[in-house]
Amino acid sequence: MHGPAAKLEKDYAAAKKSRLGVILFVFYILVYSGFVIIGLIDPELMGLHIIGKQNLAIVYGFGLIILAIIMGFIYNYICTGIENKMNKEMEGRS
Repeated sequence: MHGPAAKLEKDYAAAKKSRLGVILFVFYILVYSGFVIIGLIDPELMGLHIIGKQNLAIVYGFGLIILAIIMGFIYNYICTGIENKMNKEMEGRS
């Protein structure tokens, strides 16, 4: 057996990262809710061709997938910056 690949230390940025995660999650839920509400209230609108021969359902669905990927990159970028900043601050206090 072997130990962990990386030394695990205290995560000083955990609270900020959790808050950011919740904010991004709520934003995504709101955008996704729009998709669901359109489907419930006016399903015919989902069949409307908006880009070439692609209907709103396809475009919105792919948009949700792409948004989730972009939000993942944003989360990673911001969290990396927060971790680096907080780790420097904690090293300075030691």
